[in-house]
Amino acid sequence: MAKDLENKIIREIGTLSTSSGGWDKMLTLNSWNGAEQKYDLRSWNIDRDRCGKGVTMTKDELVALYKILQTEFGDC
Repeated sequence: MAKDLENKIIREIGTLSTSSGGWDKMLTLNSWNGAEQKYDLRSWNIDRDRCGKGVTMTKDELVALYKILQTEFGDC
């Protein structure tokens, strides 16, 4: 049986898109199971009580991703 996960959205940073079903793909600052806050990219329902699969990153990982995106896309 899967372990229940406790999630607390500390801050909603931004929404990338919204699906036709109303789920928002968002970048948030989260704490999972009371652990250290990390950045999180995943889809959330409107009530923010259900989520899809996503990616969780530390600040250093997010900064590295930012630099990669700057190299790939420049100043769009």
